[in-house]
Amino acid sequence: MRTQLSRTRNIGVLAHVDAGKTTLTERFLYLTGATHKRGEVHDGTTVTDFDPQERDRGITIFAAAVSCDWDGHRINLIDTPGHVDFTDEVERALRVLDGAVAVFDAVAGVEPQSETVWRQADRHGVPRIAFVNKLDRAGADLDTAVASIRERLGTVPLVVQLPIGREDGFTGVVDLLRMRALVWGADEALAEGPVPEGLREEAARRRRLLDETVAELHAGALEEYCARGALGAATLAGALRDLTASGEGVVVLCGSAYRNRGIEPLLDAVTAYLPAPTGAADEPFAGLVFKVQSTATGRLTFLRVYAGTVRKGDVVLDAAAGRRERIARILRVQADRNTEADRAVAGDIVAVVGPRTARAGATLCDPGAPRLFEPPRSAAPVVSVAVEARRSLDTERLATALGRLVEEDPSLVVRSDRETGQTVLSGLGELHLEVATEQLRRVHGLEVTVGRPQVAYRETVLRGVTGFVYRHVKQDGGAGQFAQVVLDVEPLDGPDGTFAFASAVTGGRVPQEYVRAVEAGCRDALAEGPLGGHPVTGVRVTLTDGATHVKDSSELAFRTAARFALRDALRAAEPALLEPVAEVTVTAPDAYLGAVLGDLSSRRGRVTGTTARAGTTVLAATVPLAELFGYATRLRTRTQGRGTFTTRPAGYAPLNGG
Repeated sequence: MRTQLSRTRNIGVLAHVDAGKTTLTERFLYLTGATHKRGEVHDGTTVTDFDPQERDRGITIFAAAVSCDWDGHRINLIDTPGHVDFTDEVERALRVLDGAVAVFDAVAGVEPQSETVWRQADRHGVPRIAFVNKLDRAGADLDTAVASIRERLGTVPLVVQLPIGREDGFTGVVDLLRMRALVWGADEALAEGPVPEGLREEAARRRRLLDETVAELHAGALEEYCARGALGAATLAGALRDLTASGEGVVVLCGSAYRNRGIEPLLDAVTAYLPAPTGAADEPFAGLVFKVQSTATGRLTFLRVYAGTVRKGDVVLDAAAGRRERIARILRVQADRNTEADRAVAGDIVAVVGPRTARAGATLCDPGAPRLFEPPRSAAPVVSVAVEARRSLDTERLATALGRLVEEDPSLVVRSDRETGQTVLSGLGELHLEVATEQLRRVHGLEVTVGRPQVAYRETVLRGVTGFVYRHVKQDGGAGQFAQVVLDVEPLDGPDGTFAFASAVTGGRVPQEYVRAVEAGCRDALAEGPLGGHPVTGVRVTLTDGATHVKDSSELAFRTAARFALRDALRAAEPALLEPVAEVTVTAPDAYLGAVLGDLSSRRGRVTGTTARAGTTVLAATVPLAELFGYATRLRTRTQGRGTFTTRPAGYAPLNGG
């Protein structure tokens, strides 16, 4: 079991959209013999982008799991989406991975979503290696891309290769550990040989720089470097593995996935530097559900096994729900295909059939040894559309279909509008909702009418109030209710979505169990703000005093008092409306710069930076999300189809700059 674990790698491929993640995954599968034909994104023939919408749109939407074998190792790989609207798919995948390959475009370097997924991996403590892709493109430059990794990601790049040739003439790399040249011929066959004479001096310089950088970060390497003035290949490789695991540095390799150059050494790096999973077969079974998928043949529950063994026919416990489920089948998954297995052990990533209600984030475990893993968190939705069935007879079918969508994608939220009675679907962006509503049509066979997108507003307070007194008294013939609370309310600096509560009550004037009830009542009040019933954020509440009644005080009375007290205090604290904003990166030819700037200004955009790049300009701007609906069409029109843009959430800002 220990040997099996040591030769397993559970990794993800992370990147900005169009950096080449899916193409790289296809090359992994082809080179390892897992597939016999190379899939291409532009032909719609990839293994992992198997959903019709992914092939139509040419992007990854749903995280897909595949496996392959390389050099005696089993590599379980998840190809993740690169578009910001599907960040939640990345979040759920990262929760169950032991390592990742971060892919960067050799021309663009670190792009907005590259940074987003990197921070997600930081938060989950997932070790990474980097692959600078598309070195065959015009304008590609490894050093520039590496500089952006250093500056924008705040990490130490440990570059272990030197490109041979530039742009269209890129043919191979120098392996700086072994000081050997790896060259791919016209037939894509790999040939190994001595370093080309014209690159020997530069290769030696870069190897010295690599030795020095590693010695500065790694105590064992420093000892050898001080003794010998250089690092041996074995010491260097061991230090690179340690630095990858600790996150103190990131190993950087390069190549061209499309031309099949640089893939073999990258696979070697996956097995050499990324960690094996931890776990023990002799412990009770425990695993985390990270994805649920409805298929024509039934419901698939994707599971990372962290401990023990689960076998076909076992009864397991959904720990949070307290429900027992039977494992009817265990499947080894290869994107949309699978093979039957009798069991899964610690370190495995599999799909199981049988659990009927387990959702993403659920812990399945041995009923005799309950345990609970922390689930992946879902981002709060920022865009909503009204959805209704075109035929009234399909209303019930629509409700069922929406329930399945939410079950598969927890970042989608369905609610009923209290004023209009409409069904409202909320998600992380316009494209996210487009994909979801298209699923209703394609997968569930429903004709639906979709309203115009609306953003999700928030409310906050601009100034504080102190000593706000509220007394709750209720007497209706039975046991009464009495509670008095005194609150201070003030704006809270910090990340969006925050709320802080504290008690400054002295002398036991409010017992501790009632203090907890006050906090719960305040959280109740934050669900609907005074301006438009939007959730309230960025508020600090302090309970400073209160009063009780010997008979009529209770937790319910104090929770009720706190809810009404904060509701009224928010009105007195100068509430303000917040709108979601996005960081927008626009790339357009210089000739259209004026038109792009004018359009951004008309959308209340604020330009935060510009970068010139070979006849084009890259603009960074902050724009209210509500102003970005339909922006793709407008940008194409104003740049004759030559402009592109990407977005990522940038939190909330006062509406109209107030």
